[in-house]
Amino acid sequence: QAPGGHNVICGLYDALKALSPENVLIGFKGGPSGLLDNDFIVFEDDYINAYRNTGGFDIIGSGRTKLETQEQFAVVVENCKNHGVNALVIIGGDDSNTNAAVLAEYCAAHNTGIQVIGCPKTIDGDLKNEDIECSFGFDTATKTYSEIIGNIQRDANSAKKYWHFIKVMGRSASHVALECALETQPNICLIGEEVAAKKMSLAEITDYIADSVAARAAKGWNFGVAIIPEGIVEFVPEFSVLIAEINELLAGAKADAFNALATWEEKYAFIKAGLTEASMAVFAILPQTIQQQLFLERDPHGNVQVSLIESEKLFSEMVKNNLAARKAAGTYNGKFSALHHFLGYEGRCAFPSNFDADYCYSLGYNAFMLIQYGYTGYLSKVSNLSKPAEEWVAGGMPITKMMNIERRHGADKPVIRKALVELEGAPFKFFAENRETWAVETCYVYPGAIQYFGPSEVCDLTTRTLALEKA
Repeated sequence: QAPGGHNVICGLYDALKALSPENVLIGFKGGPSGLLDNDFIVFEDDYINAYRNTGGFDIIGSGRTKLETQEQFAVVVENCKNHGVNALVIIGGDDSNTNAAVLAEYCAAHNTGIQVIGCPKTIDGDLKNEDIECSFGFDTATKTYSEIIGNIQRDANSAKKYWHFIKVMGRSASHVALECALETQPNICLIGEEVAAKKMSLAEITDYIADSVAARAAKGWNFGVAIIPEGIVEFVPEFSVLIAEINELLAGAKADAFNALATWEEKYAFIKAGLTEASMAVFAILPQTIQQQLFLERDPHGNVQVSLIESEKLFSEMVKNNLAARKAAGTYNGKFSALHHFLGYEGRCAFPSNFDADYCYSLGYNAFMLIQYGYTGYLSKVSNLSKPAEEWVAGGMPITKMMNIERRHGADKPVIRKALVELEGAPFKFFAENRETWAVETCYVYPGAIQYFGPSEVCDLTTRTLALEKA
């Protein structure tokens, strides 16, 4: 889900009907599975109009089914031909648009007469490049999260007795965390890409946060706010090694032997015997709740589900222990009480901002223009987004331009690589230049709710990230 998705369909529908009222738009339900199962709805005016400028994707639902086998492609083509469909628009992120590119190649190679166009969607902001300035939904989601973070900061500054650790979405990249930090100016914001580049350990990250807590406590301020990206632990080199060893430790029949153990003490001994000394040292410093989360149900590939790890609680607990050691050494004399938050689903289906509503409608309308002019395997794109909508520029780009060939499950597969936070980019540099002050002082900004009516400089603002990138 991502805010504005409904307007992509509305724009597509309006463009289609503007050419001829006889044209038909079909929505396949539940994502790609609807294409395979022939589960669909034929859109009409009354149905479409109920969804204009609304959040979410309940107009047809969404799904994570991958379209990647020749057999699947054959079913898709057959279902499309049965409906007289001559073009498909796939709305999604890197995986979905990889599917779109491969499906377009199949349709072209088999002379099916079916065009395939993609639209760039993800609130994580990691589907971007020199052509795609930002994916839709990112603006609304980060504004929604920033409103909540601002509210929490206002409360922290009022009560003056809690440190709030706030985890935000973004497993593979830290764009959401960075944008929220630029919007709200918290005391701490971790950026996974920087953690990886500097090869920071858990202990170093903990020290960094604890330094801010101690410095603020010295001023009499025993409160603060820290933003934690959802996938932060995957960026910590020593933690990545630990995860890899755990995946190996529980491979095959060994998982059954582990699960058969009755107590955590027995399981801990099993783990200690199976990990290297270095990884065990990392594992040992983790709070027990986090240790146990590492051994929760695996994903379909048998890997640790890192998204289930409550990293906001991990770091608050480690900071608490760090501060206790400092207090024992006489270098810290403050109070530390932590509260935890996870901002996730709150932002994925919010009412779209004016920017996302306009951007998405444009992407949908433009997708039809690409179809009308005979393109396939292209991504609908709209550029010059930091300017007023009247100055936006519509176009398209081959999806393959974004792709790399990667080895997956023993075979070469085309993959759209996720765009990470650029440490040399203007948004991160601005953050890096100001964070030392934010860490110690109370510089909070309270963005408030998304504004829909009023002057365009208030209501049509784009993200700080895009504004800084376009300067």
